[in-house]
Amino acid sequence: MNLKGVEVTWLGHAAFRIRTPEGLVALVDPWVMGNPMCPEQEKNVKKVDIMLCTHGHFDHIGDAVEIANKHNPQVVGIFELCTWMGKKGVKRIAPMNKGGTQTVGGLKITMVHAEHSCGITDGDQIIYGGEACGYVMEFSNGVKIYHAGDTNVFGDMQIIHELYAPEIVMLPVGDHFTMGPREAAYACKLLKPKTVIPMHFGTFPALTGTPGALGKLVPAVEVVELKPGQTVS
Repeated sequence: MNLKGVEVTWLGHAAFRIRTPEGLVALVDPWVMGNPMCPEQEKNVKKVDIMLCTHGHFDHIGDAVEIANKHNPQVVGIFELCTWMGKKGVKRIAPMNKGGTQTVGGLKITMVHAEHSCGITDGDQIIYGGEACGYVMEFSNGVKIYHAGDTNVFGDMQIIHELYAPEIVMLPVGDHFTMGPREAAYACKLLKPKTVIPMHFGTFPALTGTPGALGKLVPAVEVVELKPGQTVS
């Protein structure tokens, strides 16, 4: 895996900290303080310039509002989710929708489809948060990373390959709430990545899929199993 100066740190579950070649920090799916997989030393977020939220479930935006109000990053998400965050005091929202592309802090971000639900737990209610999505991130050095969010495999992953050609993909493998290793292996067939970083596994007992099981099904693909808190660059 050649990141050409991009730094990727897995914070457990679907949360990643990504440092751009320019030194900006992007935080994807900011569930860290309440995340049992996140190392203690990572729970105190020190800097965020860009925040990307794939959908509104608690295990993806559980700390989004608090972190955004503290660090004032540009917050990227689907229209309804960004609007909700704006009502919670988040000042710098950058709403978008599927198929759209915008550049934030030099990072080119394209929102793509995901097969999943999206309800925001707000007090004792679950409110509509728009649809779940994924992101293709293109960095100034040409590196393209696809964070699939929570999703099942879907046929249009082939379109993501043909249009955007990400060489590095972050795929959920835990099963039960997302695809498991079998479906993730089929996703690799459609996406044709060089490298897969598995995510969304092991956090809860129901998430039984493992990176090892995926690796056995895709011997031609580099499967990079990160430990929570581990950084690759």
